[in-house]
Amino acid sequence: VGRSFLDTLILKHMEGKEIVQEVSMAKYWICEMENRVATRCLQLFGGYGYCKEYEISRLWTDARIETIYAGTSEVMKLIISKGLGL
Repeated sequence: VGRSFLDTLILKHMEGKEIVQEVSMAKYWICEMENRVATRCLQLFGGYGYCKEYEISRLWTDARIETIYAGTSEVMKLIISKGLGL
């Protein structure tokens, strides 16, 4: 779902359309989903998931930072709500 939405946004951007609100929606949803999936995977590994020798450790760390840089999830929610007139 996220990839399909992202592909649609790329096409709209290439057509020169204004997509700020939709991009914020995509960033929020995709990053939050990535975070949930990575956290569940980390739980499967138990304590080993936190060891740097396991790739899940890096994947979980990357997922956490995705919700912060280039606009936090809270900032994305604000942009979305402004676009909806709330």
